[in-house]
Amino acid sequence: MTAESLDPPALPRKLAAEVLGTFVLVLFGCGAALGSGAAFGSGPDIVATALAFGISVLVMAYAVGHISGGHFNPAVSVGAAVAGRIAWIEVLYYIVSQLVGALLAGLVLFVTYQGFDGFEAEGHMAQNAFGDDGSGLALWAALLVEIIGTAVFLWVILAATDKRNKAIAGAAPVAIGLTLTGLHLVMIPLTGTSVNPARSIGVGVFAGSDAIVQLWLFIVAPIVGAAIAGFTYMFLFGRDGMAVPGAGFDFGGGRPGGQYAQPVWDPSSGQWVQPGPPGPPAGGWAPQVPQQLNPGVAGPPSSPGQPPAPPPQGPPPGPHGAPPAPPQAPPPAPPASGGPAGPPPGHAGQPPQAPPPGWTPPGTQVRPPDGPA
Repeated sequence: MTAESLDPPALPRKLAAEVLGTFVLVLFGCGAALGSGAAFGSGPDIVATALAFGISVLVMAYAVGHISGGHFNPAVSVGAAVAGRIAWIEVLYYIVSQLVGALLAGLVLFVTYQGFDGFEAEGHMAQNAFGDDGSGLALWAALLVEIIGTAVFLWVILAATDKRNKAIAGAAPVAIGLTLTGLHLVMIPLTGTSVNPARSIGVGVFAGSDAIVQLWLFIVAPIVGAAIAGFTYMFLFGRDGMAVPGAGFDFGGGRPGGQYAQPVWDPSSGQWVQPGPPGPPAGGWAPQVPQQLNPGVAGPPSSPGQPPAPPPQGPPPGPHGAPPAPPQAPPPAPPASGGPAGPPPGHAGQPPQAPPPGWTPPGTQVRPPDGPA
């Protein structure tokens, strides 16, 4: 058994990377907020908390970004899918993994701070909030700032990871981490800064009923902001390559059984084939084996470098999907002379059948039977 055969599939590795990255993000960021005062009723240290969130994204993007892309955020996964960078089917797996990592980190912080006498988790878990439970910011303003903040974050992520951006190749985590730091410096006094539904849920479920009631805003607003950023980036600046199958506005591919492309001509087999995915996709499933569309039609392309036109459709299939019946051979021509013709022929390719009783060749004189007239 080789080392490659022991290697787990690609998708589990990506999900494990997302769990770990989101766990570290929430542990560092929310842990810094708790440790700097939020756990005991005072406001967190804004600079320390902002740096903790930015540094956690930077280091984990360098650590596991080559495995999963370093999302650590459901909003990032949604924005990347809208922009054509990741298939929608993977977004579902990523979001579940990110929530698992965030909840694990929230649980670790909750259990750890139980070691302090007098610690009350309700309202003191670095949760996001607005209105009377937070800074007093109105609902509409909290929605607006979270949508805009998430959109800015996604624009930077998409631009920094754009394959056409040669200026910062390899340094994208730095730009992304500094952007998240800046957003926290601006938004901590307003909503506590979410821009990440997993971060909000991971500690919000331990912060009491008031925090849970407000969680919807910190789920909806980041998703809306990410979708806006993904669409506008693609619309304004285009894609850095072909969209991943099943991403963007294509919801039918990106997984086994999806339709990836139109039939193409395969010169090696001389057949029209239905291609599989263009390469090893992000979801970890194996490419499909090309399937011949019409094995009976083959031939070279109509012109050098160009595939021939798709083969025309043949006769309609038989009943219940059976293959079409072979064309019938034309009836034999009548004999050229007036001589006797042979017995009725059989089907094409079969020997002549024996003449039936009483059959006589055409033109033969038949003697009437002997007997009284």
